[in-house]
Amino acid sequence: MKKIFMAGVGGMLGEAFYQAFSEEYQVLATDKDTNAQWLSHLDFRDSDRYAAMVTEFDPDYLFHIGAHTSLEYCESNEADAYLTNTLAVEKAVNIANQLDIPLLYVSTAGIFDGSKDYFDDWDQPNPLGVYARSKFLGERRVVEGAKRYLVCRAGWMMGGGLTKDKKFIAKLMKQIRSGADTIYIVDDKDGTPTYTVDFAQNCKSLIEAEAWGLYNLVCGGQTSRLEVARELLSLIDRDDIVVEEVSSDYFAEEYYAPRPPNERLMNLKLNLLGLNEMSDWRDALRRYVETGSLTSPR
Repeated sequence: MKKIFMAGVGGMLGEAFYQAFSEEYQVLATDKDTNAQWLSHLDFRDSDRYAAMVTEFDPDYLFHIGAHTSLEYCESNEADAYLTNTLAVEKAVNIANQLDIPLLYVSTAGIFDGSKDYFDDWDQPNPLGVYARSKFLGERRVVEGAKRYLVCRAGWMMGGGLTKDKKFIAKLMKQIRSGADTIYIVDDKDGTPTYTVDFAQNCKSLIEAEAWGLYNLVCGGQTSRLEVARELLSLIDRDDIVVEEVSSDYFAEEYYAPRPPNERLMNLKLNLLGLNEMSDWRDALRRYVETGSLTSPR
């Protein structure tokens, strides 16, 4: 049984990776927040401890998953954003190279500036804010420095249920559960949802095929915040809730970090290689809702 060291997997995406790999691989899953029994404590910004734990475990793969993903936190805490999202990735590259093992790193659609209708794997990123820049610099460190690597760019992430999902879908569900009869949704933001379960499974297939490289990895179908919200309401049979369309200026005080108007990715490289296993975003959202994790916190 091959071994995987997973760093920063206490969140919504990390849980999906653990579930996807733990039955067939020996996994040491770590995070600074040990919110599950299968997690061991590690703050991967502690470079010496990070290197020591990985070296002692002697894995076949290193997965560096964790990051600060709140754009507002990163914009207001620039130093911590770079320490976590960039410099810790440099350490992961060094560790993987020293052990001569592949490194998996998760990047984001947010590294693009929104100037095109969609972005393929070879389009040039142009990050707009601290979060996007810190993640892009992490991506570059892996691509330019790792001997073998898998870099996968995710879109609008969904998964993990009410306990771990900190993104758009769970925020909507929490408003609905609190009794809101009107929800305000921006009409000027486009992107591509990414279901954590599908993302982890497709990464698993790429690793087992040794298809190293850089990939866009999002669900099928191009959409918008507005369309996603309406699809969610339909799936939970809450068409009684009013959707009020607003511009991003409506939330300017709460969401002040710069965001591109369009984060739509296209899995062009996966399609060309016949390696794209990602489902349409509507099907992924339906399966996410059917897990029950959005209505019943675990």
